[in-house]
Amino acid sequence: MSLLIVILVLVLVIVVPNIKIVPQSMCYIIERLGSYYTTWTNGLHVKIPFVDRVASAISLKEKVKDFPPQPVITKDNVTMQIDTVVYFQITDPKLYTYGVENPISAIENLTATTLRNIIGELELDQTLTSRDIINSKMRSILDEATDPWGIKINRVEVKNILPPHDIQEAMEKQMRAERERREKILQAEGEKKSSVLIAEGNKESLILQAEAAKEAQIKKAEGEAEAILKRSEAEAAAIKKLKEAGADKSVLTLRSFDALAKMANGQATKIIVPSNLQDLATLGTTISEMFKDNSKR
Repeated sequence: MSLLIVILVLVLVIVVPNIKIVPQSMCYIIERLGSYYTTWTNGLHVKIPFVDRVASAISLKEKVKDFPPQPVITKDNVTMQIDTVVYFQITDPKLYTYGVENPISAIENLTATTLRNIIGELELDQTLTSRDIINSKMRSILDEATDPWGIKINRVEVKNILPPHDIQEAMEKQMRAERERREKILQAEGEKKSSVLIAEGNKESLILQAEAAKEAQIKKAEGEAEAILKRSEAEAAAIKKLKEAGADKSVLTLRSFDALAKMANGQATKIIVPSNLQDLATLGTTISEMFKDNSKR
């Protein structure tokens, strides 16, 4: 009974601690007798007591490292502070463990030197407007340099660019002047468009007024012509009825001249009557025949 208890204690003390469960996105570097033996991925594993040991537990998740600002000098000798953010992932746990001492510190120093080299080739204005180019170059250089360490650089971002205080003041003044210039340009363009619209409105108004006056005169003339025509037709009809009633030529002649006077619409100041009554009768007959022909039509 005591021997069984001793065996159980030995199992609990020796065997159970050597049973390892590796979680997802983790891996264990196993050394046997001080040398690299294997890499455990997620799952259940058992190591040999006193022979195997877990050298390191490494996360395979993507990591984000925010490095402090680094002083850099541009091509035009302007010193500024730039801090970067590096996104990286361990792709080879063995190389990461045995390839470099303190990998994070190595990445930080490599980032600082790479950043100084890139910014040293750019002037101040180019540095402020070329973040995408800087990020792309740094990612490419860092990814190639960290490949022997089992590290994959996924992304590099320039977080902040801080020029000297006097440079910042000069840039702010320049931006204010640019904003004021744009404001004046926009205001002038607005006033120009407003003046053009007002002029076009006045022009269209004058055109419409002229067309309205023209249309009114045409309508007025058409109305007057139609009134004259109606009166003429009425006079012709009256003469026709007089003739049908048996009126003599003198009456028809007088009615004809009366009709002519009305057709003059007050514009004529004189009506000349022939002294010869026979001629007057003849003229009356002629006019009556004219009205007769008009009425037949």
